[in-house]
Amino acid sequence: MTVLPAADAPIPIFTTLQELYGSLTIAAKHAGRWDKLVREFETKFGHKPTYVARAPGRVNSHDAGEHIDYAHFGVFPAAIEHDILIACAPRPASTATAHPDHHPPGSVVAENLQTRYTRQVFTPTRRHTLGDDVPPDAVRVAPWHLDIDKSELRWESYVKAGYYGVLNHFFSPSSTCPVPVPVDILVTGTVPPGSGLSSSAAMVVSSTLAFLAANGIFDGENAPTKGELVNIAMENERRVGVNSGGMDQSASVIALPGSALYVSFVPSLHAEPIVLPRNAVFVCANRCVQSARIVSNKAESAKHQYNLRVVETLGAARVPLKSSQPPILARKSGFHRDEQDAPREDLAQLRKGLEDILEGNVLDFLLSKVEGRTSITLEEMIEMSGMDEVQFREVYLSWVDVETTHFELYLRAKHVFEEALRVLQFREVCLGGGDDEESKLQTLGKLMNDSHESCNKQFDCSHPKVNDLVQVARNFGEVDTGRGKGRVYGSRVTGAGWGGCIVSLVHREDVDAFIVHVEKGYASYEGMSDEDLAGWVFATEPGMGACVFRCTD
Repeated sequence: MTVLPAADAPIPIFTTLQELYGSLTIAAKHAGRWDKLVREFETKFGHKPTYVARAPGRVNSHDAGEHIDYAHFGVFPAAIEHDILIACAPRPASTATAHPDHHPPGSVVAENLQTRYTRQVFTPTRRHTLGDDVPPDAVRVAPWHLDIDKSELRWESYVKAGYYGVLNHFFSPSSTCPVPVPVDILVTGTVPPGSGLSSSAAMVVSSTLAFLAANGIFDGENAPTKGELVNIAMENERRVGVNSGGMDQSASVIALPGSALYVSFVPSLHAEPIVLPRNAVFVCANRCVQSARIVSNKAESAKHQYNLRVVETLGAARVPLKSSQPPILARKSGFHRDEQDAPREDLAQLRKGLEDILEGNVLDFLLSKVEGRTSITLEEMIEMSGMDEVQFREVYLSWVDVETTHFELYLRAKHVFEEALRVLQFREVCLGGGDDEESKLQTLGKLMNDSHESCNKQFDCSHPKVNDLVQVARNFGEVDTGRGKGRVYGSRVTGAGWGGCIVSLVHREDVDAFIVHVEKGYASYEGMSDEDLAGWVFATEPGMGACVFRCTD
């Protein structure tokens, strides 16, 4: 993927927390956590870390934008304050005597501050095979390999996934880099796993950064840009079975404090910072399903949820290529667009194309021929695609695991087009002048509410408990705060769905009252301590993207 100047910036390297957070007050809030991480690293490994890699979670709260990045439509995410931190350092040679099994080149000893996660030790390998296209007795050097069990993902699977990209991008046979150094790492995080706040992307991005830093790949011409890191992280996350479209990684890496990002993917990765209305604050609330491991809902149930939606979306994009409709879809929307050499997309033209599609009956050809049923069988989808079965399976099913008997093309495509239009509308409201701020907030809130209805009914990626939590949040609009009715403008599911978090747009002055209302009104929070609740319901504003902190004495 070719990147434009917006993504060409280097990964920031900081030496003080005030630099990193941009505020002495915020830095002081987090200083204790960073200090504990560094102290525990020295206790566990007997030497100090050289770097701490940081990658934030993300919230796609500021508009619609769920499940449209892999169709190459623009999205509108932002980084949040919650993050994954990984302290790291090359392992000193002096430890080889005490732990010889821990010291092969590239070996990793991984610890986690969460005591329920046990120490992991692993070493990447290369599978050397005789090459058919090289001289006799010559050996072809295979890519690096690490075992990742996708059937039962563990926290270290994301660490391994992050390591993969570093090994194969920077330690290839033709690379000028030597073999990777043995590395010690210590992980901690505040992004709730399985919450829809991209804990998996944050784990993979921070792991990738940690191995880059420990191997000294932040100096000189080999240092990756933000855009290159996004691409590597996307590739890495697919190692754990998540076919991500790039939104999560872009937000975690490229985000800037105080701004959301309008991220587009055609003709190449591009991120545009967008300032939000002054009194817009977003409050995240988790539906409260605790996990014993750092896992991704997308990865564990991908066969019939996330990965299935990817196939349905791509299938809905393929069918028009054979039908009488391709000029409308291709010209006016570019559904699943890959024109990497095309000029920067005209957003006004894109919006007009989306409106034309949604106002007509353009998508009706995706409906089943069986009356009363919107879904189609695999056989019907193959027939509609104009491809033979072998070709179809190779293109759409050979690289991804799915589990279903019927595919919903019409509803998925309708969600994608409507969601893509809401993204553009949200962006325009934030950029536009004229309207008073209250009107803007109300418009943005309605877009969020509409997005949730579409995620729930058309993309089928919400959850009954998430819907209950959304309703509790919206009910704040009927609460008397002493300044009038509670100002909650919209609430919706965020992330891949099927659980996790909701996000609500709340007026800055009403945030505290809103949080109290949600904590008291949602049944699953009953009996929780204040300390626990603080991790389940919290306000957030756009923060800094991924970075590296250089530890100094």
